[in-house]
Amino acid sequence: MNPLPRPYSSRIFDGPERAPSRAMLYPVGFRPEDFSKPLIGIASTWSQVTPCNMHLDQLARAAEGGVSGAGGKAIIFNTITISDGISMGTEGMKYSLVSREVIADSIETVVACQGMDGLVALGGCDKNMPGCLIAIARLNRPAVFVYGGTILPGCLPGTNQRLDIVSVFEAVGAHARGRMRAEELAAVERCAIPGPGSCGGMYTANTMASAIEALGMSLPNSSAQNAVSPAKLEDARRAGEAVVNLLRLGLCPRDILTRKAFENAIAVVIALGGSTNAVLHLLAIAHAAGVRLTLDDFDRIGRRVPVLADLKPSGRFWMSDLVAIGGIRPLMKRLLEKGLLHGDCRTVTGRTLAEDLAGVPDYPADQEIIRPFDRPIKKDSHLVILRGNLAPEGAVAKITGKEGLRFEGRARVFNSEEQAMKAILGGRIRKGDVVVIRYEGPRGGPGMREMLGPTSAIMGQGLGAEVALITDGRFSGGTHGFVVGHISPEAYVGGPLALVRNGDRIVIDARQRTLTLLVPQKELAARRARWRPPRPRYRRGVLAKYAHTVSSAALGAITDLHLNP
Repeated sequence: MNPLPRPYSSRIFDGPERAPSRAMLYPVGFRPEDFSKPLIGIASTWSQVTPCNMHLDQLARAAEGGVSGAGGKAIIFNTITISDGISMGTEGMKYSLVSREVIADSIETVVACQGMDGLVALGGCDKNMPGCLIAIARLNRPAVFVYGGTILPGCLPGTNQRLDIVSVFEAVGAHARGRMRAEELAAVERCAIPGPGSCGGMYTANTMASAIEALGMSLPNSSAQNAVSPAKLEDARRAGEAVVNLLRLGLCPRDILTRKAFENAIAVVIALGGSTNAVLHLLAIAHAAGVRLTLDDFDRIGRRVPVLADLKPSGRFWMSDLVAIGGIRPLMKRLLEKGLLHGDCRTVTGRTLAEDLAGVPDYPADQEIIRPFDRPIKKDSHLVILRGNLAPEGAVAKITGKEGLRFEGRARVFNSEEQAMKAILGGRIRKGDVVVIRYEGPRGGPGMREMLGPTSAIMGQGLGAEVALITDGRFSGGTHGFVVGHISPEAYVGGPLALVRNGDRIVIDARQRTLTLLVPQKELAARRARWRPPRPRYRRGVLAKYAHTVSSAALGAITDLHLNP
């Protein structure tokens, strides 16, 4: 058998002059024979910062075992992670999207610096997952992504009421409205998160795990496994084997991350009713892979792909329920049979997507989680790309149809999330209001905070069908209701959102795909003449650097836009 390729590690290890490099690695467990094996990095986002990632050290060890069994030599290294669920609603949340870039930069730095021939990346929370994929796309060395898996639902003692983190956010709104006692809120708080794993609905983590599997960058069914399960440990071990096989095949990420693969990911995200964050992250991953992807692609694909999954936050079921009936593979096979996926795309198995799906059985006949095509949750996408005089570059609405397809109301304008949250919890938002939260975009925030606090408070107060919320910030995957985010250009750079005043009429029309401010053009011109940009909120540190380099949300809020031709 021919020796396994070592295109990068040979430059680090081979020859007498590289003796100092080899000497540095004997103390960490290398033996002489290891220097002739391909060097595989195991990029772990393990930490005790969040339950999403608290178990990833075990998965990293399993991946290391898979690499060793396949003839490679693995080195485990860590990068950071943050918790949206903990920082949500605070100034700290501004660092969330920033962390995606820090993670991507750090993985790229270690792998390239240390001459690693391949990579297994493990992620378990919203931003470390796309961060891993951005690094994988940039490096273009054989790689496999491993998802940490979904959490199981919590449960209130003595009841059958299942809970998750969104239950807690909505309980805060219910408590503020007087609909829940303090001791009930405390009980929900204590029981919502029972152990390791990512938030349990089709929120951002499970959405991105599914998208990455649809891209072909994780092993079959990697996205639909419980965090605490033998299946997840086996998934990590097999990923270690798979990356060595990819080296043997010479199959690199950009061979897999084609335009067709991104179209597959968009279709799967839509069918699952996934998070609006998938738009932002898929745009950024595509940029790193050198694939041209725009908001128009989401609109085009969204017109023909239905929402089929009855999953949280707007549906009834959790990801663990979907795991129990077979995960996303039967859904992908159904989409393929309907001509909604490209079956000729390669995956990290070395086969095509069609080959991977060939032997997948359908769901049990009596399941209610995944609807048939003739009875969808919504006949087209819930991720609706809106344009209009409030969003010339585009905005992303999350509209399942349960909220209605058109909303017209009066603007209630706030220049920060905190101002809006205070008004919502203070009972100052009324039926027919359109809550406008601005200066929270990628540059203005900076960091484009998620608005799970305000949207959950609105839902918890029973106003979900009667109040809309629009912002140049983002939404958590746990958000539901009549909401529009990613409004571009953002207010901070002079986008039309900066010109809205209290009492202005705003129309959100999902059928026409428009976001309109009903103010005469002459009046808007007069307001623009008087508008002055706000002072930067940060002048030093990572947030200041981010604000200086980040692009529009319509482009994925990437930070290297001007560095590429």
